[in-house]
Amino acid sequence: MAGDTPSRKRRFRRGSAPEAHQSGPGPAEGTTPPAEHSALLPHSGVSDDDGRGLPASLEAAQDGHHGPTTGARRPGRVRRGIQKGGASARAALAHLADRIIDNAPRVPVRDLATLRGQFPGLGPEELADKLIAGAANSSSTVGAGIGAVAMMPVPPAMPTELAAEITAVAAIELKLIAELHEVYGLRPPGNLKERSTAYLTSWTEERGVDITKPATINSALSGKMKRELRQQIMKRTVRSLPNLVPFMIGAAVGAMMNRRDTRKVAERVRKDLRTRQVPWDALPALPPLEQPKVLPPELPKELGR
Repeated sequence: MAGDTPSRKRRFRRGSAPEAHQSGPGPAEGTTPPAEHSALLPHSGVSDDDGRGLPASLEAAQDGHHGPTTGARRPGRVRRGIQKGGASARAALAHLADRIIDNAPRVPVRDLATLRGQFPGLGPEELADKLIAGAANSSSTVGAGIGAVAMMPVPPAMPTELAAEITAVAAIELKLIAELHEVYGLRPPGNLKERSTAYLTSWTEERGVDITKPATINSALSGKMKRELRQQIMKRTVRSLPNLVPFMIGAAVGAMMNRRDTRKVAERVRKDLRTRQVPWDALPALPPLEQPKVLPPELPKELGR
């Protein structure tokens, strides 16, 4: 029709109209926007140096921070930290358990003849009372000493102090348990290593060795017994944490708690041994116990008496 614009021309002129309407109020068609306004407009069609545009700059910013910092990554980091801490704790417990196992045959133990010579005129119960009181005093001294060392705490040294205390107290209690077996006439059979293993089992389970059942006495600690030994060490470690309180408070707490724990273990073992006690006049002649030549320096000197 005359006066109408061809359809191809209408499409050609209206090609940029939607973009103008989408951008909202702006400069009129055919004019150039000011520099300030151009800087604020998104450059959707302009490429950056790497040819990828705005998404590339966002990816580069994220890569510079080693990935997006989102809540999804935090649980993974916490989980890895807990796993690493747990592995370190298990390794420390295993190392401490190995030290206690290695020291067990080196702990000097007095046989019944020696004990009766040092405490003449005492019966089994009175002699057991003397031994328990002496061991409780020794472990109390160790707790007070560690607490005094922690008067001015140095965090890197705290694990070493705890390990030294647990090793020393374990040696004192192993000596007490072995001598209680002598007093009640229940010396385990075997050589020094086998008896030391039996005393370690008794300390771990807090009961006496049943010499009437040889199958229960192992010459080597089983995997189950080592796990129980580590659990016992863990309990002692948790109970010994208050010993590290500074300003001599830990010394008093450590002395009291070590005395109480040693007496508790001793009374449980003693109660079990008393049910199977063998009278002294019914005991066969037993050879003297082997004595270690050198006391390990990490053990308290009171063990040599």
